[in-house]
Amino acid sequence: MSILLDNATRVIVQGITGREGHYHTGNMKAAGTTLVGGVTPGKGGTSVEGLPVFDTVAEAKAATGANATCIFVPPPGAADAIMEAASADIPLIVCITEGIPVIDMTRAMLVVREHSSLLIGPNCPGMCTPGQGKIGIIPYQIFKPGPVGFISRSGTLTYEVVALLTEAGLGQSTCIGIGGDPIIGSTFVDHLKLFEADPQTKVVVMCGEIGGSDEEDAAEYIKMMSKPVVAFVSGRTAPPGKRMGHAGAIISGNTGTAQGKVAALQAARVPVADIIFDIPGLVKEALTNE
Repeated sequence: MSILLDNATRVIVQGITGREGHYHTGNMKAAGTTLVGGVTPGKGGTSVEGLPVFDTVAEAKAATGANATCIFVPPPGAADAIMEAASADIPLIVCITEGIPVIDMTRAMLVVREHSSLLIGPNCPGMCTPGQGKIGIIPYQIFKPGPVGFISRSGTLTYEVVALLTEAGLGQSTCIGIGGDPIIGSTFVDHLKLFEADPQTKVVVMCGEIGGSDEEDAAEYIKMMSKPVVAFVSGRTAPPGKRMGHAGAIISGNTGTAQGKVAALQAARVPVADIIFDIPGLVKEALTNE
């Protein structure tokens, strides 16, 4: 069992002929992902990494039966790429692109919701199901199959924490980087619901950061979960009003502070690690108490 991605998931790459798209297509292929084609307008009929390239997502879907897409399109066109995928009724859309204007993402999300697609990102590392493959730029070699579900707003934090979990002998069921922009396609709660229903996942690790209220919303949902959750919140020393790394990681007024997020999670009886090196120990405790 896995959530979102398995060997039956048929993935296309939008922007496959670009430098980033081409490079990461090779990496996804090496990870065992079932890649079936790519899309670049005007490049239809060519091929990349042995995969056929199409002019539109609709053509790619009709020819390959694709049910997931990974977007490596530069910021000016990335929102259009998201809307094209959603309009073609692709169920799973993963957008890696950073720097999409907020107004463009506002329009894109209307189309995504209208077509009931699930969007991961933008400004995210993608997702990975160890033993099945990956969609995005996540370094696949640090993963191993196991019972730990993982969700994070930060890409590099994902890599660091997963490496610690693997080193501690704690494999992962699915890992999802939801992205660090002010407007993202799916939230902690969206994926916590999937992990709650997943038989393979026995415990969930959630890595949040300052800005927004996603962690507080997650804390409310966690109160209703049967599975344990371990959390970490980065940015505790960030000064108010200064954007830290991600466009969405900014404290505005009294909202979005690390202290508020930690308090909300602790109120939901979630153990919150002070430093990432504490996470494997807290996960082992949670599994022992299951």
